[in-house]
Amino acid sequence: MKENNKTLIAGLLAIISAVAIVALVGLFAIHPQKEMLLGEADATEYRVSNMVPGHIDQIFVSEGDIVRAGDTLAHIGSRQVDAKMIQAKAARSAASAQSRKAKGGARDQQVQMAYQVWQKAQAAEAVYKKSYDRVKGLYEKGVVSAQQYDEVDAKYKAAQADCAAAEQQYLMAKEGAQSEDIDAAAALVNRAGGAVAEVQSYLDDSYLIAPCDGEVVEMYVKMGDLVGTGAPVVSILDRSDNWFNFSIREDLLKDIKTGQEVKVRIPALGDNTYPCTVRNVKVMASYATWRATKTLGQYDVKSFDVKVVPQEEIEGLRPGMTAILTK
Repeated sequence: MKENNKTLIAGLLAIISAVAIVALVGLFAIHPQKEMLLGEADATEYRVSNMVPGHIDQIFVSEGDIVRAGDTLAHIGSRQVDAKMIQAKAARSAASAQSRKAKGGARDQQVQMAYQVWQKAQAAEAVYKKSYDRVKGLYEKGVVSAQQYDEVDAKYKAAQADCAAAEQQYLMAKEGAQSEDIDAAAALVNRAGGAVAEVQSYLDDSYLIAPCDGEVVEMYVKMGDLVGTGAPVVSILDRSDNWFNFSIREDLLKDIKTGQEVKVRIPALGDNTYPCTVRNVKVMASYATWRATKTLGQYDVKSFDVKVVPQEEIEGLRPGMTAILTK
């Protein structure tokens, strides 16, 4: 009799336990636990690239170094750019000499020589004028023939033309170059100066400069490497520009608004929470974020990318750390 009672009690206890377990499961099914909103820390990263192709001949930093904005990171040597600078400077020197010559006008010796030629032409004109006057008088008296008169007349006119031309040559030498020639020479100087400035900009760009304060997180090259235009050389992490990215389904998004203050916990840094602000909410690519809300499906939900920025600097925060969004 006692054995039967024990068996009956054990059975009743088993039934009661089973009912309690089923009730608890049902309770949790009706009231599911709140989902945890997980995200990841991120920060601005600059990839410093080169403008001039060449070989890496100097590297001034290593991975892990802390740099300041304006620090020199590396230098790229290019013999082609150096040769172009020599050519550009030579062209500038030649253009400057041409400009000085145009502004200075003819030399004193050239002016004097032109004056002497003019004087010689005047003397020749005077001689031919006397011959012309004498032959003209004889021709009018019928002493000389018309042919002789024409020959002397032609020589006299030629002497007049030579004298006028010599005078103009002298005046041109005395006055110097025309304003158009001076302007053209000045334009050549400016053009040559622009070529020098262009090559100098390439030489300046051969020094890679840190764009911000930050940490060197990756070096893509080593000494002697040949790099092309636009190739990344160094990555700088701006540790002052941090944020968190959360991928949140739209059915969990109703209480998250742009400008709202939230709190973020970073497990890698302990149990502390940090005040942050929701900066931006944007839809993610649909091909990767659609999911059915029920097994049988009645509608689908999309995920949104929520960007959250800390209100103050978080010591020790690094990109890639897990973040938990709380309210």
